[in-house]
Amino acid sequence: MQTHPFLNKGHFLLGTFSTNCSGGMTVSKLEDRWTADWQSNLTLARMLDDAGIDFMLPIARWIGYGGETNFHGYVLETITWATALLAHTRQITIFGTVHTTANHPVVVAKQLATMDQMSGSRVGLNIVAGWNKPEYEALGLTLPDDHETRYGYAQEWYDIIKKLWTHEGRFDWNGKYFQLKNTHSDPKPAMLPPIFNAAGSGLGREFASRNANFLFTPAIDLERSKTEVAELKAQARDQGREVGVLTFSHVICRPNQADADARWQELLDNADWEAVDNLVRLQFAHAQSFPHDLLAMIRERMAAGHGGFPLVGTPERVADGICALHEAGFSGTTLSFFDYAKEFPYFRDTVLPILEARGIRPPVTAKAMENPLIA
Repeated sequence: MQTHPFLNKGHFLLGTFSTNCSGGMTVSKLEDRWTADWQSNLTLARMLDDAGIDFMLPIARWIGYGGETNFHGYVLETITWATALLAHTRQITIFGTVHTTANHPVVVAKQLATMDQMSGSRVGLNIVAGWNKPEYEALGLTLPDDHETRYGYAQEWYDIIKKLWTHEGRFDWNGKYFQLKNTHSDPKPAMLPPIFNAAGSGLGREFASRNANFLFTPAIDLERSKTEVAELKAQARDQGREVGVLTFSHVICRPNQADADARWQELLDNADWEAVDNLVRLQFAHAQSFPHDLLAMIRERMAAGHGGFPLVGTPERVADGICALHEAGFSGTTLSFFDYAKEFPYFRDTVLPILEARGIRPPVTAKAMENPLIA
């Protein structure tokens, strides 16, 4: 199979994160917070597509985080969401986020191959090995306490998918977690979809180094990030692979710094702190995505942008922050906004031209991929 074009972009990648979830990435009680309904996602996706943004990435959630707002209690299912958005866009890559234990690999292989065909190979897969214990309980599943089991299961799960995508004919599978007889999957994707994975534990990062094209990790202190990113890339190269490192950011972009700072404070003043603390507690107990020695320091970042790197200020300052992420070695970042559809146009019109002038983003060109489903 040929290499997916998403892996050969050669510029600093930009995407959006969590637009399928109520509140997006902001744990807020403000009435005009992001609703995550279909029409809002569709409006945003078309704007992102026209602006040359590289990808959209959803969060797979099954229950919310409680509090007054039940943050992330309203969620559009990611495979359905991605398929519909792919039918309404032309060039952007859209990822499905899939929990390994809640989705059978034979089904996922077929879903992604179908999406690949109908979109002109613009679908990606974000693999989640599992960490949110209340969600496991809501699904009647047991979250293994040890990372060895979680990632052992995820490895076998993804090995099956890769074989279904590349093996001609039927095969049996006799593994530790799956026993399949006379299975196969047609159609196959025209090219292997790009793979995302977020991992904080040692075993999780070994999994990402073996399987993912891009690994997500938070950017808290950029000096620390420079070392971390270099180590993660070296770990992948030791296995004969090139793996990019992505992070996530929250944007408050205003014409002047005072207005941006005031907006940040307004988000903190109206945060749903009960939901924030539930989120932080789960991160401490069951996930290692954030460095535990720093997690207590970033409670405010959790409230304003789910722990994302703050890009708060004028267009020039926001562009400076993105360039700093690039200089730290990151291959790209997701972007979140309090209201994505209302705030992205200002970012598009003011920040993207700066990034283009600085040489880390390409100029926006005419739509490169026509989708026959769009009138």
